[in-house]
Order: sequence, then structure tokens, then C-alpha cells
Amino acid sequence: MTIYLPEHFNNRELSWLSFNERVLQEAMDERNPLMERLKFLGIFSSNLDEFYMVRFGGLKDEVLAGFNRPEDKAGLTPKQQIKAISIKAQQLVEVQYATYKKIVKQLAAENIRFLRPKHLNKAQLDFVKLYFRTHVFPVLTPIAVDAYRPFPMLLSKSLNIAVEIASTDEGKKRLALVQVPAVLPRYLELPTEDEDHADLILLEDVIIQFIDSLFKGFEVESTMPFRITRNADMPFHEEESRDVLKQIEKELKKRRYGVAIRLEVQQRSLSKALLFMLQDVLDLHDRDIFLVDGPIDLTFTFGVYNKIGIEYDEMINETLIPFVPEGLESGKDLFKALLKKDYLLHHPYHSFDPVVRFIAQAAKDPNVLAIKQTLYRVSGDSPIIKALTDAAESGKQVTVLVELKARFDEEKNIQWAKQLEKAGAHVIYGYKELKTHSKITLVVRILEGGVLQRFVHLGTGNYNDSTAKLYTDIGLLTTNEELAEDATNFFNWLSGYGERPSWHKFETSPDDMHDFFLQKIDEEIKLHEKYGNGRIVAKMNSITDKPIITKLYDASQAGVKIDLIVRGICCLRPGIKGISENIRVVSIIDRYLEHSRIFYFYQNGKEDVYCSSADWMTRNMRKRIEILFPILDVGHKSYIKDMLALQLVDNVKARVQRADGSYVYLKQEAGQEQIQSQIIIHQYTGGRWNNIPSVFEREPSNWAEREVLRLRAENEKMTDD
Repeated sequence: MTIYLPEHFNNRELSWLSFNERVLQEAMDERNPLMERLKFLGIFSSNLDEFYMVRFGGLKDEVLAGFNRPEDKAGLTPKQQIKAISIKAQQLVEVQYATYKKIVKQLAAENIRFLRPKHLNKAQLDFVKLYFRTHVFPVLTPIAVDAYRPFPMLLSKSLNIAVEIASTDEGKKRLALVQVPAVLPRYLELPTEDEDHADLILLEDVIIQFIDSLFKGFEVESTMPFRITRNADMPFHEEESRDVLKQIEKELKKRRYGVAIRLEVQQRSLSKALLFMLQDVLDLHDRDIFLVDGPIDLTFTFGVYNKIGIEYDEMINETLIPFVPEGLESGKDLFKALLKKDYLLHHPYHSFDPVVRFIAQAAKDPNVLAIKQTLYRVSGDSPIIKALTDAAESGKQVTVLVELKARFDEEKNIQWAKQLEKAGAHVIYGYKELKTHSKITLVVRILEGGVLQRFVHLGTGNYNDSTAKLYTDIGLLTTNEELAEDATNFFNWLSGYGERPSWHKFETSPDDMHDFFLQKIDEEIKLHEKYGNGRIVAKMNSITDKPIITKLYDASQAGVKIDLIVRGICCLRPGIKGISENIRVVSIIDRYLEHSRIFYFYQNGKEDVYCSSADWMTRNMRKRIEILFPILDVGHKSYIKDMLALQLVDNVKARVQRADGSYVYLKQEAGQEQIQSQIIIHQYTGGRWNNIPSVFEREPSNWAEREVLRLRAENEKMTDD
């Protein structure tokens, strides 16, 4: 039995930073339109915020608790992880702001300028002055900090300005704080003489320009924008309270005022005295301070993209119009269509509208008796919530599990839960000590002759009509009796008492799905030993579970060929001599967020294909209620195989992981056409692409196979060196 060492694994947190680095590369990639690159800077910032609030905050808690045991894969202690994270994060932020300055310069060349007050002409300065007096000044509240008024508990991620002032008669320096109002737009569009030009100024620069009006009788000596990030890792202990709803509402109030874990300061406005004061008050280490060479919090770029970018077609990606499968078009009776055949949907290449209409039609149909659904994250103005509300108010039996512990969506989910309860729906608030992460809907309808028919939707992504336009996910609409029976038993299990049912087709977590995957890998090993054709392809967001990783290592050593398409965290290291030489890891970062979870096992030609709400992460396998469901239709299997094949030969947006854990772009061979998988999948889904590479064959007769051989040779050379 092979003993696996820490160097055979990637640390989870550093692997996540590597993922966000790939996001940053999209901002740096000049093949992307300018506004798309600007938006990726905002995505990078938003990702890093959440990482610090949750993952970094959790490590800080472990250090404070005296926990110093190494984690179970790469073997780093919490202190070692914090040190490594801080070094890498500082490097990435430095690159981020260098990229920001470059993009801003390129935007200026296209007549989109970010201006500071000193750059404004008279008309623009008069406009800004009027805007400050009428819109900004009435909202501002200067906060003095002295012996009688201690440093306030500032909200996490709020943008603030530290102000150093001196009395005109005494000359004594004092400190005050001004919060940049989050209720106002982060930037202001300025008047221009040419409508083809766009001049913008940031709100904090407007406030600083006129900040002396807040301190009459004092002289403003310096101003320094800053932002504090606080620990938002919410502790949740079910046994402490029988009322989950009230407990989470209580914890949400604490989140905004957690312990400070990061301080961002604008470098050009740096005041050492103010910085030392903030560092002392917040009790932060030097490595927790980020001096940024530009505006703090680049998530404001989302607003610029949505308002300014859409006016410049050449600066944004061409919109890819989603397709609606024949039979599910608007105005069609979806229940009639589903009685004829099952439908596989691949969002956003396929429109999410049929899923919304499936639930809306069920709500209005007098023959529908019951609707049961799990909700993890939904949109702000969700048509699905409206349909469920209408169904409940019309007297239908509506059962909805609203997962209150969906991180950063807790408040929204509480609102939806209360709305549904008022309408008469039976609302379940989750399951003891577990998150319900499954994506499933069951509709029970009576047919002619009094026969009951069950319609089921299963998916890999959330019932969110907004993110369905941006996330790639698989959905299945089916009337298969065994899947319908499993769906019925699943909801009864969630809402009542009793042991977990015996499934016909489902596998579920906690625990059982984990055992199933280990069994499937073992089966592939045994079949390979007998027939020599072992093959596993798995696509997911992240892989962190050590038993699954080590089982894949076992399969690799047995000769099974394994391709993993992992967008984010990957604790597995491919290409290690004698350990994982037959494993290849691909990560694709492109215009859509790769979110679907798909698992393929060759099984000596039987070709088992499964989709799931779960990643190969310990939390999904052990701490969540998840569903794994099979793809049974031959045509649906072929479609999914083709999608996986295209992603495995992507040579535009794909990066491959090397044996040292680093990622490199998949290189194009001389004369090889460009394969940007998301674009080609859109064409294929619309019936406009037929040239699918045969990456599921054993012979190295295609691009993906040759790339594996090239990477193996590189890794062997690195090992020898």
C-alpha cells in the first residue's frame, strides 16, 4: 500500500488563491474586451473579500484557540497557512492594481476616463460641487475620535476616510472619521462636451475635495481612505437553540462586527500616523495591512461595466443567446412535452426559462395537487418564489425546504421563508447539523382517469434565474418512475422522521454518496486490470476530500486514465512520478462560471454518467444533504460526453496543473485551430458544431491525449532535475 506524503497534496487555501489568480489572469488577458477585463478585477476583489471573511477568518480563530495541529493533506499548521496566504495575497493584490492602472490607461485611450478633482474642468467641478452639496453632504456624518468618543465599531467592508485635523487657534491635531455612504453610487458620471466620451469620478474623491466643509474652525491636514474586513465565519450550533430561524437572525447581526482581519489603505493618501493608529486600534499584524495603489475595493467596476460598458459593444463580449429545446418553447404545455420524453438542459446554453415555467405552470394548473422544492440560493426578485406563493395561496400542497445556512444568503432566505409561510406553504428550515444543498423539485399532477403522475426536476445548480445566465449547470426534467419514487421518498425524509430510504437511482450524502464514489473508482480499477481500458472523467468546482483523492491516486497507479475538470480548489496533484502520472487536471476560467458537477466512469463500455449538486469535498460528502442522480438516456449521455470532450481540448481558456501544483495555459499545437470550449459548446447546443474530438478513446490520437503525454514528460523532467 502506497504511503501518501504531504508533498503529494495542495493546501486547500493556497489552492483557492491559485484559482483566484486564474481569475486575475482573465483581467490581464488582452484577448478579452476591455470592459470584461475591468469586470474580472471586480470578481477577483469580491472573491478575495469572501476568502478573507470566511477562510482566513477561520484560520485566525484556530490560532486564537491555540490550535496548532497540521491539516490532513499538505501538513501546514494554521500559523503556517496564515503566513503563506498573506505572502501570496499581497503579491496578487499588487498585480491586481498594476493591471487596474493598465486597463484604466487603455480605457482613457477609448475616451472613458477616471478623473480626480485636479483633472476636472470648470463645468465638471461646478457639477461636482453642486452634487456634493445636494446629495452627499446631507448624508455624511463626521465622527470624532478622542478620549470621550472611542474608535467606533465600523462595519465590515465599509469604505471610510480617516481625517487628521488641527484647530486653527490651538494647532493640536485631532482625528475624525467619515464613512463613504453605501447608499450613494460609488462613482459619479460627469458632464462632457462629447457624448462619445465618459468621464467618471469616485465618490470618495468627491468627499475628500470638499471635506473641510465638515470641520468648520479646523484645518484638514490629511485624509486617508481605508476599509476594514471582519471575520464573518458564522458559528452555528444547532443544539444551542431549537429555533433555527431566530438563532441565525441573531448571528447575522454579529457578522458585520466581527474581529478585524484585514485593513486596506490607499497608498497615495498614506499617513503613517493614521496607519499606526488604525493598526493599533484594530490589533492587526503588518501582513494584514494592504497598501493599494489605486481605489480601495474594485468591486465598483461591476457598476461601471453594467452602466457604461454596455454602451460600447466592442468593449464587452458578444451576447450568446440561449436556446430553448424543441417542445419546451414559451406557450407550450410542458407537462404534455414531459410525458413524451425527458429533457436535459445545459444552462446557460439552454435557457433557464423552461425551469421557471415548469414551476409557474404547476402553480396555475388546477390538476396539480402538490409542489415540493428545495431552495438554497434564489434571485432577489425570484419568479420561482412568486409561483410557489401563488400555488400555496390557491390551496395547493406546497412544501419548500429553505436552507437558512446558505452562506451570505441567510438574510434573503429568511425573508423568502417568512413570505412562503404567510402564503400557506409548509416551510422546512433545513436539517439538524446539516446544510441541504440538493437541487430538486417534485410536482404531483392528476391525469385523466384519476391517475397520478409525478414530474421531477433535478439539477447541479441553484433555482436562481439570475445566476443561471452566468453559471454552467445541468438540469434534468423527467417523469422516470424510479427517479420520481426517489424524489417522493427524499422529501418525506426531509420533512418527517425515519431512517434514510433505500433509493432506486439516487445516491445521497451525508456518507452514502462518498462510499458510492469510492466503490465506483474501485470498480474502474478492477475492470482496468481485466480489460485495460479504465477511464474516469469528473467535472466539479473543487476537490478536497482526502479519501477520494488517495483512491484516485490508487487508480492512477493501476493505470486508469483520469481527467479532472476542476474550476477552483484542487488538493490533488497530478503528474507525480509513481503517484498520479495518469491523472490530468484542467481548470477553465471564462465568461461563464463553470459550476456543473458531472462524473463519468467507463466501466468497460457501460459508461455510467452521473450529475450532482455535490463536489468532491469533505463538507459535501459528510456535512450536507446532496443528491447524485444518473443520466439514463443514451442521447443525454452522448451530449454530456461531448461537452466534457470539448472542455478537455480547450486551448484558449484552459489551464493545466503541473506536478508542483502550479498552472499553465494549455498550449496550441502548430496549425491547430482555437478551441474555446464555452463558445463551441454554445454552437454545438444550437446545432451548429459537429466536430467533437474523440477524447474518450485510448489511443493518443487527439489533442488532449498528446497534451497529457507532453505534461508527463515535463513533470518527469522536473522530478529528475
